[in-house]
Amino acid sequence: MSDRGTYLTRHHTPQGARWAVDGRWLPAAFRLDLLLQVPIAGMEALLTALVTNEAADAPLLAPVEPGHEVWACGVTYLRSREAREAESTVRDVYSRVYDAARPELFFKSVGSRVVGHGGEIRVRDDSHWNVPEPELTLVVNAHGEVAGYTIGNDVSSRDIEGENPLYLPQAKVYDGACAVGPGILLRSADSLQDLPIQLHLLRDGVTVFEGETRTSQIKRSLGELVGYLCRESSFPGGAFLMTGTGIIPPMEFSLQRGDTARITIGDLTLVNRTAMA
Repeated sequence: MSDRGTYLTRHHTPQGARWAVDGRWLPAAFRLDLLLQVPIAGMEALLTALVTNEAADAPLLAPVEPGHEVWACGVTYLRSREAREAESTVRDVYSRVYDAARPELFFKSVGSRVVGHGGEIRVRDDSHWNVPEPELTLVVNAHGEVAGYTIGNDVSSRDIEGENPLYLPQAKVYDGACAVGPGILLRSADSLQDLPIQLHLLRDGVTVFEGETRTSQIKRSLGELVGYLCRESSFPGGAFLMTGTGIIPPMEFSLQRGDTARITIGDLTLVNRTAMA
């Protein structure tokens, strides 16, 4: 296991999806939802007992199984509140969410619809203002513990949400709107408190936007966000929680077909191209 943390990846093989740890195959029957039933104190020992000596060299898949749920938090960074207020016809909604005791949580995707590293994200045909949203994404086990992290891209249609906050599901949930990857680093929640986040957008090979922030800028603690997620919902096989975005491109920017989004958080990088159709 490396100093940065134990690294889990999911791969496409002729026999189907298969998991690896630190570049070596796990048994073909291994499933993440079973691992996430184990308390975090026992995960490392279980993986050490299961890992093989065979190198894993197949293409990456999203590190999410079909039955997993991906949830997301909104307006957790001051920059996000400011951007939502600027785009919305009901501006006070977002300032009230930012300052409220209860965070904004919403369902983003089932695992079967999640795009992985190197896959294609999409913009909606009925929207003219679409943006990537780079987010620290927590991997939460069945006990409500943070087992590690990955990167999420919460692709969003800002004009649809801005027209009416009740349209948020249409602005956030559609084919190609959720990318997660490239893998999962098993890390404690305490080690995720001040990770750097960078977003780099390319169009025809030329940089059109760059931005950065840090996870320390999240207004709420990670434990608080997970606590609300698990307050009245159970996740027997674990879940994924996007923690909000602190990088917002300017209002005149919108993703175009063919653009590439490159997101780096800590030791991980997720790259996705925007589909041409």
